[in-house]
Amino acid sequence: MGIRTVSDYVKFYVGLNMQDSISLSSFAYNEKLVLKNKMETGKLKNTLILQSLSLLEELLGEIRNIGEQAVIEKYTK
Repeated sequence: MGIRTVSDYVKFYVGLNMQDSISLSSFAYNEKLVLKNKMETGKLKNTLILQSLSLLEELLGEIRNIGEQAVIEKYTK
């Protein structure tokens, strides 16, 4: 898995050019669901999934605290 930081998640989201169709928080929630499904089916190592889930929780916390646009600006400078 190539995503190792919150910044990587934000840059991945921005790189997908999805801002007009899905919010960053919705993207993060969807990623969490996908990862939880992969953990249940054993498709990835649980350690990697747990690290990614932790990053997504951190990202969602920042979104709650400072807002989506501020988070995007913070990590895409």
